[in-house]
Amino acid sequence: MTAVYVICFLAIAVGVVFVFGMTPDSVTNDVMRIFEKKETLKEKALIAQGKKRSRKLTTELNRIRDALESTGKGGKFSLALTASLVLMAVGCVIAFTIGNPFLIPVLAIALAMIPFGFIRKTVASYNVQVKGELETALSIITTSYVRSDNIIESVNENLKYIKPPVREIFQSFVDECGYVSSDVKRAIKNLREKVNDTVFTEWCDILLACQDDRTLKDTLMPTVAKLTDVRIVNNEIKSTLADAKREYLIMVALVCANIPILYFLNKDWYAALMYTTLGKLVLAICSVAIFVTGIFMTRFTKPVEYRK
Repeated sequence: MTAVYVICFLAIAVGVVFVFGMTPDSVTNDVMRIFEKKETLKEKALIAQGKKRSRKLTTELNRIRDALESTGKGGKFSLALTASLVLMAVGCVIAFTIGNPFLIPVLAIALAMIPFGFIRKTVASYNVQVKGELETALSIITTSYVRSDNIIESVNENLKYIKPPVREIFQSFVDECGYVSSDVKRAIKNLREKVNDTVFTEWCDILLACQDDRTLKDTLMPTVAKLTDVRIVNNEIKSTLADAKREYLIMVALVCANIPILYFLNKDWYAALMYTTLGKLVLAICSVAIFVTGIFMTRFTKPVEYRK
């Protein structure tokens, strides 16, 4: 009977997709409309003028899309969002199939996050590539700026030495100053929003101050040197946390392997775990523990950033 329910659910889901003509792009637009608060025309104008920052969620989503587009995978954002909704439904069906309602929210959320886990890896590799090239780019641009006192000229003359994807970031800065507006301060503020890095943000803030006080340009190079310090620290932390991450994955594998092992060792205990209310609750608690610790492990293994 459970198999019949699953087949009916899949048939209904496919029918809804065909009847409403749903596509990954349409699903993405509908979902984003729910999570994003609509900006007024005044707010859009202030953001364009650099007088107001866009919302944190909007900025982060734009960074993710820019990262995917820069890696030639721009269409994967819509696919990932659609796959997330499908996997959320699959998680509910799996929990319903094994007769454990306590697992419905856990499996739904956990499976829904899988596509964004792959996106996170893509964005993380993009950020590593950006930060690796950012160290070289800021160094040569700062050297030229200290000499010439002209940031637009300094960026423009060094574009050919900067590799993608950082080249496109500074190219947009030059294009904005040359074709959109002559307001260099606004262009620097827009440039600051395009890279999620504390050192780069500090460098842009100092560059903004240099537009009013040229004597502050000598503080730019020490700021750039912080990128080297952060890179060295990250390499040391990465090797240190690798062992902890390996041990965590082994423990998770052992916890999950206990269920089939229990079936072969003692079927009465297996039945108590799978078919009684207390056993189902224990499975749900273990799943929540694995899910929460997995999130914390992911956060702890993220590269560190410089803090003022």
